[in-house]
Amino acid sequence: MKHNFLRMALVLGLLSAIGPFAIDMYLPALPAIGHALHADVHQVQLSLMAFFLSFAISQIVYGPASDMFGRKPPLYVGIALFVAGSIGCALAPDIVWLIAFRFVQGLGGGAPNVITRAVVRDLHTGAEAARLMSLLMLVFSVSPILAPLMGSLVIDAGGWPAIFWTIGFIGALGLLLTAFALEETRPVAERARSGLASTGRAFALLVRDPHFMGMTGIGAFGVAAFFVYLANSSFVLINHYGLTPRQYSLAFAVNAASFIGVSQLAGRLAHRYGLARVVSVSVAGFALAMSAGSALNLAGIDNLATMIVMLMIGFGFLGLVVPATSVMALDHHGEIAGAASALMGTLQMVAGALVIALMGLVVDGTARPMLAGIAVVALLTWALTWISLRGEPAAAASA
Repeated sequence: MKHNFLRMALVLGLLSAIGPFAIDMYLPALPAIGHALHADVHQVQLSLMAFFLSFAISQIVYGPASDMFGRKPPLYVGIALFVAGSIGCALAPDIVWLIAFRFVQGLGGGAPNVITRAVVRDLHTGAEAARLMSLLMLVFSVSPILAPLMGSLVIDAGGWPAIFWTIGFIGALGLLLTAFALEETRPVAERARSGLASTGRAFALLVRDPHFMGMTGIGAFGVAAFFVYLANSSFVLINHYGLTPRQYSLAFAVNAASFIGVSQLAGRLAHRYGLARVVSVSVAGFALAMSAGSALNLAGIDNLATMIVMLMIGFGFLGLVVPATSVMALDHHGEIAGAASALMGTLQMVAGALVIALMGLVVDGTARPMLAGIAVVALLTWALTWISLRGEPAAAASA
């Protein structure tokens, strides 16, 4: 069966952006939510961490469920739950209820995130999968580039609750997209071989596979570094550097555009050099750029433009790391792509949530803890890459 490459990338990209949209559109509102609900920075960040944790946990369910029942039924369940959580957030009377409904929202948001990766693996492997994953990320880029700006405009028009009404509407559109634009890619014959026992065996196989765990770990540390920025950037840029929510949205979009723009080179570079070499070089650039940014700040250069440039360079390198490691992790596990994608997504989101929790203990309102946290995680990513790719052929997974 021939699939329209660009059409599939568009559909999968829009679906995969539903959960992240609930993060990125919400970011400019964090200081306003804290003020309106009489909550401090740590409490407001808990609402973000609650989303990440439930988002992570849910993927362990949705991935295997998509192997057992097909890719589309779990999408319907997850997106419907996401819409319900969004409505609850819009009506939340205090920070405790907001945290609770963000948890519900995350339980639903994990479905499109994990299942879209499984669909990519259903259709392609190797460099072609990297190309589709990169195109998916190009569509996905509407979230980190446009969502914060859209969030700032919605806040101006209707206050922070209007953000969650908008996110709920986007989820409803996702249900329509799933129903009318997404093909089922998991054949019935393959579903019959999937069940709870086979899921348990699949997870056991995956955690014993050093290649899968290594690639997943690299992606997890990379994602965690970006989550440090997600959780702290609005407070640093708005409260410390004095930007308005709209100016913050534009600054955030610059780094997101770098991440997404460079990611489009992943497929082409994989064809030429192999995924393993792309990952090793990109992680080194990521770690060096983030370490340099932190060092400049520690040296007293507390300058917004300098910080944005260094983050833009570092997140550009990270844009190559995430799609490449995702493809490498799933390449050898086509029969259990749903379970593999689920475990990968869960580990990455849990890593991000834990890092956010740790960073919440050291925030002081300046850029220094954020930049230092990103640098430490980037260096850990580099160390794990060196360990995981030792002995890997330079041209591994290039075709």
